[in-house]
Amino acid sequence: MPPYVVLASLAVCLSVPLLWFSVAPDRGRTTRKVSRNLSAGMAGGGDLRGMVLSQSPAERLFRPATKALAAGARRLSPTGVVDNLERRIQLAGVGWKLETVLALKLVMGAGPIVVGVAWAWLGGPGTATTIGLVGGFIGFLLPDSVLARLAAARQVAIGNQLPDTLDQLTICVESGLGIDAALARIARTATGPLGGEIARLLQDLRVGVPRADALNDLLERTDVAELRQFVHALLQAESFGVPVSRVLRAQAVEQREKRRFRAEERAMKLPVKVIFPLVFCILPVLFIVVLGPAFVRLSSGL
Repeated sequence: MPPYVVLASLAVCLSVPLLWFSVAPDRGRTTRKVSRNLSAGMAGGGDLRGMVLSQSPAERLFRPATKALAAGARRLSPTGVVDNLERRIQLAGVGWKLETVLALKLVMGAGPIVVGVAWAWLGGPGTATTIGLVGGFIGFLLPDSVLARLAAARQVAIGNQLPDTLDQLTICVESGLGIDAALARIARTATGPLGGEIARLLQDLRVGVPRADALNDLLERTDVAELRQFVHALLQAESFGVPVSRVLRAQAVEQREKRRFRAEERAMKLPVKVIFPLVFCILPVLFIVVLGPAFVRLSSGL
């Protein structure tokens, strides 16, 4: 047998125990370190029971109950209804969670039904169950109605603030500021829902989101046709190299005219809306006050 084969075999045989003794102590030290760290964490209150008990009683009680009620409401509601509810929460700009709203809908829907059935079972009127069903139906739909009104009011406020914001943005850009610096200045001075949306847009830009994606996310959070038109015009101006100041000036003039048209439209609708309270509320009272004494005198004379 050649000597180099013997030397190679001997080297392999000697390397195996050396490798074992070099790895085994480190492995043991690592295991001991992990065990010591875990023991220290458990001793310091890092167990699951201690973490749960560290929470407030309201969190330990209401959070699981809210999740269970939300799961039940989600099973009772179609998928489209849940998606529309989530969209309304987003448009309303409230900090409510979807699970909280679903649990509230279930409680407000089931509460009147339970009360009506219990009232009828305890000897109440025969219409107690019907009243409970009607109240449950109204209570189940009440959060949707509130969110819809909040969302509509918020979108109207954004549309009314948009022309003034575009004027400020145009002045800032024409004075030499970049579009991002102009948006930052407006976010510091603006108030209302549009100012909050611009501040969130700037946060997305600062964390590295591309401007086009950040503007599209802004459109996803709102439902204002004028704002959508402005964003699309701004994106097209950046794509084709059109000066941004010119686009902002044209958009500001157009949005101001649209706001004036909306105000005139609401003013023209006002007489039609006044007819119903005038006929059913004001005129009957006026007739009673004016013709009532004459009718009393006439009846006493006859």
